[in-house]
Amino acid sequence: MISWMQKHNKYLIVTIWIATIAFIGAGFVGWGSYQYGAKAGTIAKVGNIDISKEEFDFSYGTTYQRYNQMLKGQLDEKKAKEIGIAQQTFSTLAREALLLNLAQEFGIVVNDEEVLQELYKIPSFQTKKVFDNSVYQGYLKSQRLKAKTFEAVIHKELVVQKLLKLLTSEGFKFEDEIVMGALSVSDKVAYRVLDKRDIIVDNNLSQLQAYWQKNKSQYKTNKQYQLDILWTDTKETNVTASELEEFYGQNSFNYIDSEGKQLSLESAKEQVTRDLKMKKSKKHAQKQYIAYKKGKIEKSETRVVDLNDALLTDEIWKLIVSKDINTILKPKAIGNKYATIKIVAIIEPREMQYEEARALVERDYKTEYIKNSLNTLADRVLENFNENNATISDFVTLNTQERLAPLNNKNSSEFLQKLFTSQKEKGIISINNKTVVYKILEQKILLNEDNMTKAFVKNSVNQIKNQDFQSNLLKFLGQKYQIEKFVEGI
Repeated sequence: MISWMQKHNKYLIVTIWIATIAFIGAGFVGWGSYQYGAKAGTIAKVGNIDISKEEFDFSYGTTYQRYNQMLKGQLDEKKAKEIGIAQQTFSTLAREALLLNLAQEFGIVVNDEEVLQELYKIPSFQTKKVFDNSVYQGYLKSQRLKAKTFEAVIHKELVVQKLLKLLTSEGFKFEDEIVMGALSVSDKVAYRVLDKRDIIVDNNLSQLQAYWQKNKSQYKTNKQYQLDILWTDTKETNVTASELEEFYGQNSFNYIDSEGKQLSLESAKEQVTRDLKMKKSKKHAQKQYIAYKKGKIEKSETRVVDLNDALLTDEIWKLIVSKDINTILKPKAIGNKYATIKIVAIIEPREMQYEEARALVERDYKTEYIKNSLNTLADRVLENFNENNATISDFVTLNTQERLAPLNNKNSSEFLQKLFTSQKEKGIISINNKTVVYKILEQKILLNEDNMTKAFVKNSVNQIKNQDFQSNLLKFLGQKYQIEKFVEGI
């Protein structure tokens, strides 16, 4: 189920994000007060379909975790609000509900057996490729989910899948031919690639100081914290083989590979051992915290660190910035240790002196100077474009795989994408830190009708048609079915 969704996500307008075993619940989400008259536990209604608070929390948590993985664990509630995860979550559930209303009208039915079969396919609930109910129940318990809530999400997903499959439309032959023609347009191009090596930076002191005087308010020291830290290490904590097996059995759903498949105890042994040691050491860390507060033991070290320094997690920084000087935080996990932290002092940002900021000033000055100089040079080269001083390509298409020297493969592909979406015979295209000045010398059609190209074109046409159809269908359904929200902030 999950792998199917990941595979087809970029082609579907509606995607229902359901269980990932890496899911870490984001907890209760506060959206605002309920409106009187709302059904208990219901946060919104779309047509005849209710959206429950439990369903929203589950979907929110999964979306939160997806973003957290994308941001490499750097997401917190403040960033989540900035991104608008609550609004995205509701939008997804509302689109799903619109389709479920239509599915009701069409009489689309999914029975319990189909839901169970889909549940049994989830690799993370399997032991030796067979569904393991104890693992499934352990997952539900750890996430504080009811089975009926989780299985209701699967049920809705299957209904939507059936509906979308029913509405799938393939492209006509003439549509395939139009796209084939567009992909077959080829250009012979004369081009020059300009980069920072074409610019000589005049880096004299007076210019740097003038740049700093103009922008010095941007150069400030970081906000810093002086912290006393008491470390509680877990290296010496002993764990037995039987303890590892029992702990893994209760938490196996947390150990998955990059493809979402559950790892065996042997494969995850290092991580399982680390997690179990942390669990067993927690009480000792709490005892040390109490002793430290009473002055019976000393700190391990004192550090002055920038705000949001990688030494501490986002969760810990979130706590620190909300506390006053002399606050002592309860033990928090950092890597394989627990840290009891006391806030000794807060050092506010100040404007840097020139010598302090000089390295940053030089970097920013060079970046701006090179950017402006490249733009000026590119305009001059384009105005006086000389084919004798340019590289002449063979006939290239949007799908050309060959590298256009001196560009690398990635930059070549990006250049061609921008070239074939431009309507200019000659112009300037920026790619990362390079600027390409080009002129189209000749154009012709190069039809490539091999089976692979035909299949690619047919799939592209089908995807475009279905994407467009689903987008317009949702607009129509949005007008047909009323969307009522019973809470604020979604």
